[in-house]
Amino acid sequence: MRTIRNRLCTAGMASGMAVAEKGRSDLGKEVEEKLHEFITYLKQKNPHSSYDVAKRTVLLLREVCSKTRWYSARDLITNIRAAGKKLIAAQPSESAVGNMVRRVLKIVREEHASCVAGSVDEVDVRALLQGRDDSDDLSRQTPHLKGSVIEIINDLLGELELSASNISSQAPDHIHSSEVLMTTGYSKTVEAFLKAAARKRKIEVIVAESAPFYRGQELAKNLAVAGVETIVVTDSAVFAIMSRVNKVIIGTHTVMADGSLKAINGSYALCLAAKRHSVPVLVCAALFKLSPQYPCSYDHDTFNKIVSPHDILRFSEGQLVSKVHVQNPVFDHVPPDLITLFVSNIGGNAPSYVYRLISELYHPDDQEL
Repeated sequence: MRTIRNRLCTAGMASGMAVAEKGRSDLGKEVEEKLHEFITYLKQKNPHSSYDVAKRTVLLLREVCSKTRWYSARDLITNIRAAGKKLIAAQPSESAVGNMVRRVLKIVREEHASCVAGSVDEVDVRALLQGRDDSDDLSRQTPHLKGSVIEIINDLLGELELSASNISSQAPDHIHSSEVLMTTGYSKTVEAFLKAAARKRKIEVIVAESAPFYRGQELAKNLAVAGVETIVVTDSAVFAIMSRVNKVIIGTHTVMADGSLKAINGSYALCLAAKRHSVPVLVCAALFKLSPQYPCSYDHDTFNKIVSPHDILRFSEGQLVSKVHVQNPVFDHVPPDLITLFVSNIGGNAPSYVYRLISELYHPDDQEL
C-alpha cells in the first residue's frame, strides 16, 4: 500500500510539473469566483483608490498561494501570472495591479531560493543580483515554501496599511513654518501629509481646483475643516500665483521606471510653473505606485484613461458637438526633470534613484507578465 501511495504521489507531482511546463494554471473554483468579483470592481467607471486596488490585489494573490494547486515555485508563478494577466486586461490603466503581481512574484522567487539553500546567507548573491534563476531550481519542490510566501505576503499587507502614515510622518522634515504650499486635485496621501505638517508648523495651502473634475475643492474643504488655512484657485491662476509659493506638494497615480509621473490632469502645468519659478516639487507616493514600466507615446490606452467629454463640452450644445472631436484624459505625463524629490514610505529619493528601487522590488524576469 505504501508503494502504491508513493507512486500515486509521484505521478501527481509529475502531472503538476507537466501542467506548469505547458504554461497552464489551475486556480480552482473559489479563487476564480473571487477573481471575477475583483475584475468586476476594476471595470467599474467610478475612480478607484490606488491603495484599495493594491490591497485587494495582494489579498487575492494570497488566496492564489494558499488555495490553488501547485507543487513547486514554477507552478505557483504560473498561477500568479495567470491571475495577474486577467486583472491587468480588465483595467490596463490601474498600474497598482501589475506592481503588486510583480512584488508577489519576487517574493516567491526569493523565498524559493532561501528554502532551497537552507538560509538567506547561503543563497548565491551574485546570481540574485544578476537576475538569474536556474529553471531546474524553480521546479524543485520545497516543503516550507507556502508558509514562507504567505508570511511575507502578510508583511507586504502591513507595509501597505502603514504606507500613508509613514509618508505623513516625514512632513515636518520637508516643510517649515510660515511656508506657502501648493497642490492640485485630491490625494489622500497629500491630505494626510499636509495635515501632519499643519500639526507641527503654521502653513498656508493653495489648492488648484483641477477642472473638469474639481476634486481640488474636496481637498480644500477637508483641510479647512482640519483648521488648515486654505485657498482655492482656478487652474488658469496657477502660473500667476506661483511666485509666492515655497513648495509644490502633489500626489500621483503611478511613478514610472524613468522617474516620470502619471499624475492627475493639471499636474504637468503646475510642475512647469514651479520649474519656471524655481519652486521645488515634492511627490508623495507609496512604493506600491512604483512601476517597472516605461511610458510609451504610442500606448495611450494603457498609460491614460479617456472619460466622457461631457464635463468639458455639454451634449446640449448639439451644433458644436457635431463639429468637434473632444478628448477628456484623466492623467498627465510629468517628466522626471520637473520633480525635485519623491517622498515614499521608506524615505525621500531623487528621481534618478528610482531605477535602484525598481531593482530591489521587482525581478527582471517579471517585467513582462
